[in-house]
Amino acid sequence: MKRVVVTGIGMINSLGLDKESSFQAIIDGQCGIKTIELFDPERFSARIAGEIADFDPSTVMDAKEVKKADRFIQLGLKAAAEAIEDANLSDEIDKERFGVSSASGIGGLPAIEKNSVICDTRGPRRISPFFIPSALVNMLGGFVSIYHGLKGPNLSSVTACAAGTHAISEATKTIMLGGADRMLVVGAESAICGAGVGGFAAMKALSTNNDDPKGASRPFDADRNGFVMGEGAGALVLEEYDAAVARGAEIYAEVIGFGESGDANHITSPVMEGPLRAIKAALAMAGNPKVDYINAHGTSTPANDKNETAAIKEAFGGKENCPPVSSIKGQIGHCLGAAGAIEAIVTLMSMKRGILPPTINYTTPDPACDLDYIPNEAREMDVTVAMSNSFGFGGTNGVVIFKKL
Repeated sequence: MKRVVVTGIGMINSLGLDKESSFQAIIDGQCGIKTIELFDPERFSARIAGEIADFDPSTVMDAKEVKKADRFIQLGLKAAAEAIEDANLSDEIDKERFGVSSASGIGGLPAIEKNSVICDTRGPRRISPFFIPSALVNMLGGFVSIYHGLKGPNLSSVTACAAGTHAISEATKTIMLGGADRMLVVGAESAICGAGVGGFAAMKALSTNNDDPKGASRPFDADRNGFVMGEGAGALVLEEYDAAVARGAEIYAEVIGFGESGDANHITSPVMEGPLRAIKAALAMAGNPKVDYINAHGTSTPANDKNETAAIKEAFGGKENCPPVSSIKGQIGHCLGAAGAIEAIVTLMSMKRGILPPTINYTTPDPACDLDYIPNEAREMDVTVAMSNSFGFGGTNGVVIFKKL
């Protein structure tokens, strides 16, 4: 099968509007979580989130088109534009062999919420004609393909918090099997609205530490009590290796392995065995290399962090064999379907720069979480092989492994 490499990346999250500023803020240990401003959270038990400030969608799409796309699509277009520019692609590439693999966990939830209220209070005739096209998850890929003229396969992953990572593996499969020469992966999410926050809060999944927003998300810490919602987008240009080399592209890393699995256990309660199977599958595909770093799913929920730690230890043959692990969700929140794409990009930038992001807010060790989580401060380290984990509701798991060339 064909080899697949990453030649362009872009991201936007609560710590920055581009890959450089947001990555530097993550390395510096900053936190983008604060009291919610996208809606009035006063009545909600959870009133904090990782919101993006000062984003102007008219910078990436025609102003008259903005109302046709919900915020997750707008964020996705921003990340996609940066990734394509970063890949330094010429106008001569065959766009019929250039596809899109998009991802979102929920899609246009704010649009669904808004138009449901309009339908109930003002009647169905007042529903926006742009409602459905702005809310569908696959419209992220649709808008991106239209804006960039990408005529290859147009795929969409809607697998909760594993969607971004699954979009990477789907794009990789497409290139490996000859279905395209290039694929643009874009994962985006913006579900910080009353229905989104209220829904997750009703499940008791969110941290309610509203008085300390920057300390609320604390992956692997003994005092963790739930995740904090975030919003953002990440995009990656994947290319067939020979095509990338032929055009002299800068290569961030090669995708050498991916793994997918289902828990088949419970719709919201994770178990260790599902993630373990995904990790083992990714390692086996990659040829069981020495992994230097793991960017963890690390949600700051009691069950995930304990299970993920146990899965990593089992997969690597014990605590003493495990590489350093960190989670960036303490800094930007949990970006749901976009998390896998954003975290893959942070992993790739860490490999390129030789510095690993910290797990902030790690102050009280948990006996069930006893790995090296790179606590509170970034660590300089040369990384050749790195893994990124994503696990989602429904028991859907995705793992991807990169190797620096």
